[in-house]
Amino acid sequence: MERSERKVRVGLVQMHCDEDLRANMDRALDAVAEAAAAGARIVCLPELFRSRYFCQAEDHAFFDLAEPIPGPSTEALSAAAARHGVVIVGSLFERRAAGVYHNTACVIDADGKMLGIYRKMHIPDDPLYYEKFFFTPGDLGFRSFATRFGRIGVCVCWDQWYPEAARLTALSGAEILFYPTAIGWHEAEKAEYGAGQHDAWQTVQRGHAVANGVWVATPNRVGREGTVQFWGGSFVADPMGGLVAKAGHEEERVLLADCDLAKVEEVRRHWPFLRDRRIDAYQGIVRRMIDDGDR
Repeated sequence: MERSERKVRVGLVQMHCDEDLRANMDRALDAVAEAAAAGARIVCLPELFRSRYFCQAEDHAFFDLAEPIPGPSTEALSAAAARHGVVIVGSLFERRAAGVYHNTACVIDADGKMLGIYRKMHIPDDPLYYEKFFFTPGDLGFRSFATRFGRIGVCVCWDQWYPEAARLTALSGAEILFYPTAIGWHEAEKAEYGAGQHDAWQTVQRGHAVANGVWVATPNRVGREGTVQFWGGSFVADPMGGLVAKAGHEEERVLLADCDLAKVEEVRRHWPFLRDRRIDAYQGIVRRMIDDGDR
């Protein structure tokens, strides 16, 4: 029996960000227009694209960058989605209430309607990535959204290292898992560890594609901000983990990939990992560690 195709072209925006908030938004909207003109139906922007990556310093003044959702940025993205007939995934600094801020991705359908938001669940605290100072952990769980062009899931950056996040998003029905990202090399570490760090980052996400039988699409920013060089490398992997599109480390570009969503079912029929899960035996996953006495 021949399988039917459900192809959708995805556009990933790999861009630099500077101090001018308006210029960053204009650059993002221009990239959305470029992606749409090239046939993209779902366009994903990189993490916190509206500003430079402010989490390099624990500075209270940066809280002024946050805005409500819905708000000015979602209005601009919604207008662009409706104008071009594309789904947009946009990563924003959300001001939920006084003193409560989130790293939030909004999903806007091709008619400009906001389908919902995802709040970043895993919050890092590493040198020059002081996100715990700024972001309250997400409280909406892992979810997917039924867009005009397919059911998609969204996680954000540090979430991409966690198989639990990918699994739960896939179980909610996602056919494509998007990871808006801002990750880069520390200036002092790049020579020794840079290649290995990038390889691990790509490998773990390709593993999520394989383990869950989903497409994985990851847009990253580029450019130097302070002593961090954001490494770009945006990519799309198919449900067998194969790289179908990949950007370089320094270029700004709209990365395009044709994703056949019917391949999700095809791969899962042959690799039925979801069928063979032992859900009766995973109770330990909700514990921090399993002590020797409990084994």
